[in-house]
Amino acid sequence: MHTRPHGRVCIDPAPPEPALPLPNITLAGGGPVGALLAHLLALRGFTVDVFEKRPDPRTAGYEAGRSINLALAERGLHALRTAGLAERVLSLAVMMRGRMVHAGSAPPVLQRYGVDDREVIWSVSRGELNKLMLDAAEMAGVRFHFGHMVERIDFDARRLCLRDVAGVQREHRFELMLGADGAGSAVRAAMHHVDPLGERVEALGHAYKELEIPPRPENGEARFAIEPHALHIWPRGGYMCIALPNPEGSFTVTLFLPGVGPYPSFATLPDAEHAADFFDTQFPDLLPLMPRFAEDFQAHPAPSLYTLYLDRWHLDGRAVLLGDAAHAMVPFHGQGMNCGLEDAVELAALLAGSPTDPAGVFAEFQRRRKPNADAIAAMALENYVEMRDSVADPRYLAKRALGLRLAEAVPSHFMARYRMVTFTRLPYAFAYQRGKAQDALLDELLATTGGDPQAVVLDEAVALFRNRLEPLPDLPHG
Repeated sequence: MHTRPHGRVCIDPAPPEPALPLPNITLAGGGPVGALLAHLLALRGFTVDVFEKRPDPRTAGYEAGRSINLALAERGLHALRTAGLAERVLSLAVMMRGRMVHAGSAPPVLQRYGVDDREVIWSVSRGELNKLMLDAAEMAGVRFHFGHMVERIDFDARRLCLRDVAGVQREHRFELMLGADGAGSAVRAAMHHVDPLGERVEALGHAYKELEIPPRPENGEARFAIEPHALHIWPRGGYMCIALPNPEGSFTVTLFLPGVGPYPSFATLPDAEHAADFFDTQFPDLLPLMPRFAEDFQAHPAPSLYTLYLDRWHLDGRAVLLGDAAHAMVPFHGQGMNCGLEDAVELAALLAGSPTDPAGVFAEFQRRRKPNADAIAAMALENYVEMRDSVADPRYLAKRALGLRLAEAVPSHFMARYRMVTFTRLPYAFAYQRGKAQDALLDELLATTGGDPQAVVLDEAVALFRNRLEPLPDLPHG
């Protein structure tokens, strides 16, 4: 306070509140989830170092044969919007309106995902997405260290021990350790060694092999060999093939098959010749579209599929896991990356809000995200059965037809579970439980008509849903 001329007393404005100190962030894993989290934290003023065991994919390329295309949906798009990247990513993607089902000799049929073209998903290459996100994170100030493998972590001394591609060891001091280093997370293993995390792995018993449909030349231009705006499925009951489009006109094809056991399994297809005979019998319309079938089948691995569960994702205030490092899931709902990107947005916001209380942040992050991760893991397993067995099953088709009628007649009380998961940001746990309740009512209605969805009296169905279920939450889709 001071006195101005003429005796007026002036009060100086209060000095600004000092900014909360921001801890330096060390992050393991430079894939899409790690890159987005690093980017978001850098935008909020954090100093971020990312250590990635693989070489920089922008210069070394991306490993072929292990990269199931990513299906980008609303959760992932919202996460990308928070970093200003959504439009750039969509420029690399191909719209998919629904599942194009190739059931035996019948003509393929499109089963839409949503009500119209406002509700679609996007096929995007994991490698191209990752490269774009690395560029953006570096522009935001993130420091990437490629070719550095985590060997061990001393959490008490906050010391990270690394080995580079030349075998040279180095140490890095950290304040907070974030593990976004995938299903085989070295950070998770180090945390588990200090204090067991309650880890359990449930193997699906199935594996996958990546193949390719190349573009079809036509009048000097590359064209898609089949309908581009769909996720193609060849369901065969117990196994299947899918194909996702790429912008340059190719399709990434993935065969899902039991790893071992009686024919057909990967164990009974020891080479490309046996595999070609199998495709010629089971997927005769698909095999001629893949001129490099033999080379791809021989060259690409067949990784196993499994679900990872942890009782705990964090080590007090020192380290936390997210994405596949915390909750790896099978890929049959197309939500693994979407869920991981949603993790990144949540964790970045919590850290920015309470940077001096990492223990509280990590505990709250797990409280919010773990029930949702468990729910989508369960739905992904269920969706495998639906994709390989049910999409051509009359009972499934009857429930789907009745659901479409209800979605139009009573949208306040019915939304297909797939739409809740894919086109809204309703919590996965809510979508899982609501889906069960809706499914039971659909079964009840169809039981009265012998399974005929058109014979269900719509007014009675609407009344049943309004009486038994609460209205759906009013949550923006975009």
